[in-house]
Amino acid sequence: MAGGMRQRAAPTAAPAKAAPAKAALPSLRHEMGLADFVTMGNAVCGTSIVFLCLNYLENDYYARYMGIAFGLFPIALFFDLIDGWVARRRYSSPFGSDLDSLADLVSFGVAPATLGFTLGLRGFWDSVILVTFVVCGLMRLARYNVTAEIISEGTGKVKYYEGLPIPGSLLLVLALFSAWWTDRWGPLRIFGGQWDVYPGHFHPFSLLFLACGLLMVSQVRIPKP
Repeated sequence: MAGGMRQRAAPTAAPAKAAPAKAALPSLRHEMGLADFVTMGNAVCGTSIVFLCLNYLENDYYARYMGIAFGLFPIALFFDLIDGWVARRRYSSPFGSDLDSLADLVSFGVAPATLGFTLGLRGFWDSVILVTFVVCGLMRLARYNVTAEIISEGTGKVKYYEGLPIPGSLLLVLALFSAWWTDRWGPLRIFGGQWDVYPGHFHPFSLLFLACGLLMVSQVRIPKP
């Protein structure tokens, strides 16, 4: 070439990268296992308790509704305990952990709060405490889902619970059952009575729900059996 200059080769375009293949979304129809249906049995119990409480208020406190509602709590606990056992021996779906948390929130969070309201905790401050209790249960379950793998140290087995597990709310259910069985329920008759605290009413009994909720979000370590 004249002048000793070499012609610069035209730059070649870099080969286009192949687009990453999209991961297939889990299918409810194909991925659901027996353990998931057991977990949904837990959720069915909790939802039924809420409806039974509403029927109890609507139908002049017909005792059978409340009796069935109390009876569904141990059945919900049975489903909650057995679903993990089934998953370990059969099949664990990708939905299992989230389903379990959502079912527990209904059966051991929303249902006990609804039961407390039904049996007399209907004051303004009672409602604030009951909502706080449910939110604490929600936070407790979210924390467990995030920290379980860390606590298990990769073994898949959690050695302890951080905070009171949400099924611990069954202690509140026992207290409410005692109040109902001894006819110490209702806004004016429930244990502890009713206090007038602006801007509404307050029942000291509701402090049990507050204590339970605070224990759920605490950092107290409870050994797992």
